[in-house]
Amino acid sequence: MKAILALEDGTVFRGNSFGATTEACGEVVFNTSMSGYQEIITDPSYKGQIVAMTYPLIGNYGVNNEDTEARKPFVEGFIVREISKIASNWRSSDSLDSYFKKNNVVGIEGVDTRALTLHIREQGAMKAVITTQETDEGKAVESAKRSPGLVGRDLVKEVICSKPYEWNAQGKYHVVALDCGIKLNMLRILAGLNCKVTVMPATSSAADIMNLHPDGLLLSNGPGDPAALSYIVGNVKQLLGKVPIFGICLGHQVIGQALGGATYKLKFGHHGANHPVKDLKTGKVLITVQNHGFCVDTATLSKKDIEITHVNLNDNTLEGMRHKKLPLFSVQFHPEASPGPHDALYLFDRFVEMMKNN
Repeated sequence: MKAILALEDGTVFRGNSFGATTEACGEVVFNTSMSGYQEIITDPSYKGQIVAMTYPLIGNYGVNNEDTEARKPFVEGFIVREISKIASNWRSSDSLDSYFKKNNVVGIEGVDTRALTLHIREQGAMKAVITTQETDEGKAVESAKRSPGLVGRDLVKEVICSKPYEWNAQGKYHVVALDCGIKLNMLRILAGLNCKVTVMPATSSAADIMNLHPDGLLLSNGPGDPAALSYIVGNVKQLLGKVPIFGICLGHQVIGQALGGATYKLKFGHHGANHPVKDLKTGKVLITVQNHGFCVDTATLSKKDIEITHVNLNDNTLEGMRHKKLPLFSVQFHPEASPGPHDALYLFDRFVEMMKNN
């Protein structure tokens, strides 16, 4: 079936649909990963976004039951140059096309993704629509213009768990993971490091968290504009110094605000499994997984209390920080390493060490 990708600035791409036959809106961004599409489409941080893959052939190893990062796909739509007609892998249980049909996600193939990526790099991420239902390009562009976008939106409440649950019941250290749209591999890694993990929704109060007597608090990744999450920021402020805290991605942005900083929107964000980040303490360069459209403004952070630990080597934006006195650190990238290399897994060991020392 024919499909249209329409951007709010009037740019239109035509192609063929796969997955669901429907219409979806969101902010269109590009992801530079060569593989790991299953982890990308099930990452709750992509709620509200349409993802274009820069690698030209997607879907060749199908979909399996082990590599999902959440209970379902959260990406609004998916753009590829070519969808593989064959899904071949010993773990594969479904094709990407069939998986999208079952989960009502629309995809479009046959798009010049190089041209689209260059356009986003030059003009910035923007609102867009993928539709199999509208053939008039002008009307599709108008639909994109009317869509809500990401700025000022709290999408966390649309992806989190409805009530607390135990991920695993045994472990030396009890970690409360605050679910803002958490990727499951964070929980798997903590369990593998002998941690008992309890997951709580992001709407939980500071008192709810402390009533569980945690040894540490993990603030997870999640979607939307971090500046719209005053309720989470307020609760984290109450927890500073009371329990060791490790923040990842959105959790890092929440911590930045709790420490008095501000966030801002990046032109086209960082999305992919191959972004270089420098650890300023060791000098080592990590190849990291990234998925964020907002960033903490370094200039708004107190140099007296906060040490910058990591920077992005592509644009020098803030990628990591720690508090000089309190048991607290955070990173903007995804050290759980799925998809991507394992360069940053040591940060989970650091979190465990911080709980031990505390």
